Amino acid sequence: MKDQQGSNRISSGVIAAVSAAVVAVGGGVAWFTSHSSNTPTPSNVSGQIAQPAQPSIKQSGNEQTPNVYWLRPKDKNVALVPQPVKVASVLPNQALEAAFQSLLAGPTEGTDSTTIPKGTKLLGLKAENNEVHVNLSEDFTTGGGSTSMMGRVGQVVYTATTLNPKAKVYIDVNGKPLDVLGGEGVEIQQPLTREQFQKDYPL
Repeated sequence: MKDQQGSNRISSGVIAAVSAAVVAVGGGVAWFTSHSSNTPTPSNVSGQIAQPAQPSIKQSGNEQTPNVYWLRPKDKNVALVPQPVKVASVLPNQALEAAFQSLLAGPTEGTDSTTIPKGTKLLGLKAENNEVHVNLSEDFTTGGGSTSMMGRVGQVVYTATTLNPKAKVYIDVNGKPLDVLGGEGVEIQQPLTREQFQKDYPL
């Protein structure tokens, strides 16, 4: 009987000890888990630090200054004179498009003039591979004599080649190549270059 009671005591003691160990381990795990989850850990531990969005930087390298060409009386003739236009260009052709918008709007001051009819719109513009394609609305062909016609063609050719003076210019009206201009039937040989214009269509 004593032995049985002793074994019972041992069994109870062992059970109590094991239980205490389990509780201790469980408590330690719970403590570790709770502290691990509650302790704020720095995000992006791998070194990938999230940075605030950078403000857009004006890329001065992308700023271009194309010229718009106006007409100015010179002696008994007319001269094509440039007016610089600063453009912060980002997209392809953006600088040239801005120059043409200024050209079609007309001069704002001085003695310079334009023979491009008011209301002429830029329908399209593409510059690549030393070629510039300009598509204008039909208003471009209205009004004026041969001198006026040549003046407006010169303005388009010189403005179109402001960033590339050697480029070839193709002028379309409503998507069709401009072959004859005006009521007097001035023939336009395309493509046009500055050199060809000076030779074939002197102002």
